Amino acid sequence: MKTTFTKREKILQFLSILFPILITQLGLYSMTFFDTTMSGKVHPHDLAGVAIGSSLWVPVYTGLSGILLSVTPIVAQLVGAKKKHDVPKIVIQALYLSVLLSVMIGTIGYFSLDPILNNMELEYEVKQIAYGFLVALSFGIVPLFLYSVLRCFIDALGFTRVSMLITLTSLPINFVLNYLLIFGTFGFPKLGGIGAGVASAITYWCITAIAVYIIIKQPPFRDYNVFTTFFRPSLKKWGELLKIGVPIGLSIFFETSIFAAVTLLMSQYNTVTIASHQAAMNFASFLYMLPLSISMALTIVVGHEVGAKRLKDAKQYSYIGISMAVLLSSLSAACIYFFRPEVASIYTSDPVVLKLTQEFLLYAIFFQLSDAIAAPIQGTLRGYKDVNVTFIMALISYWVIGLPVGYLLASYTKLDAFGFWIGLITGLAAGAIGLSIRLRMIQKRNEILLYKKANSI
Repeated sequence: MKTTFTKREKILQFLSILFPILITQLGLYSMTFFDTTMSGKVHPHDLAGVAIGSSLWVPVYTGLSGILLSVTPIVAQLVGAKKKHDVPKIVIQALYLSVLLSVMIGTIGYFSLDPILNNMELEYEVKQIAYGFLVALSFGIVPLFLYSVLRCFIDALGFTRVSMLITLTSLPINFVLNYLLIFGTFGFPKLGGIGAGVASAITYWCITAIAVYIIIKQPPFRDYNVFTTFFRPSLKKWGELLKIGVPIGLSIFFETSIFAAVTLLMSQYNTVTIASHQAAMNFASFLYMLPLSISMALTIVVGHEVGAKRLKDAKQYSYIGISMAVLLSSLSAACIYFFRPEVASIYTSDPVVLKLTQEFLLYAIFFQLSDAIAAPIQGTLRGYKDVNVTFIMALISYWVIGLPVGYLLASYTKLDAFGFWIGLITGLAAGAIGLSIRLRMIQKRNEILLYKKANSI
């Protein structure tokens, strides 16, 4: 990453890092998007089954893989501080940790999946599809977590276009496998929603293999000799990764699990309501890739500037990212409002599901505005390695404020299922306010440090 001196240079450099991240995130999410939309074309049972399966899987994956996101700020700060020789050991230790997390997830899932699904008030067909989807997906957990580490390493160096190319290469594979296995074309078995899980697992193996090849063969990654030197597992390095990663993972888990909890609470309603909720939530999550990508780009650029002791530049990048997120999320909110019928028709042709999905999409508009503030600030704080307060705020805003408000509105007012969405909106807004205050505190503290340093010279 180059040193910048003007605001224009910062914007151009930020965009050069952001755009590939956005394409990558949209590409990765397209796998879930394909799973949901293509399964919905088979039957509402398949759409609901994949919805339940995804709601169980996504918070677990994002929470635990969020621990591995600590690689990005650590490597970014090492590179910014010209400590290139320390990078390979961090990456290898993170790979060890990713395998351990994968085995842990598989073991817990083996013993707990049946009891969880049996305790939910689901139609038999929906429960069977959800179970099969998750079992199939489990065969891709190890490569998915390995790829998470490798991608963090690639992105932390500022080469986000490489991650983008890997993802774009994998998309046709996922789409074709979905088509073959969900609908049973060209002699393949018709697996419905379960086929989406099989297709995703195979795709995860493909993107990991591609990433390993690039890191071994292509400059500048091969110059770091990540796979040429053997490092024994180091509890000390694991501790360094976990110290930053656990708060990040918990913060992401609290955020994603609240959405999963709402979907699971939706199981008390009929299949049409579950399917409509999931379709609207899936599209809202798809648009969330905009502020999320800005957040990830901010972690990289802020991490580099903090590592190089350029705290004023780090602050300027944070304002650039937040402003950009607000603008883009406002545009996406407008798109939801004016194109609700067209969006809903992507997911289903069932007239009842189509109508209800459009109603849910109205509430999704308010998600965009809160996410435009909260997500970029989270990314900025990670660049500063300030992660502990963030996860506490996530716990309070989502689980102490958001879910209780949603449950009360859904249970004791005529809002029914829409009450849960108002609760989510309330939690997101509370999180955005809390994170804004925290960022201001960190930047104020840095301004004081800069002032003291200037006066001491």
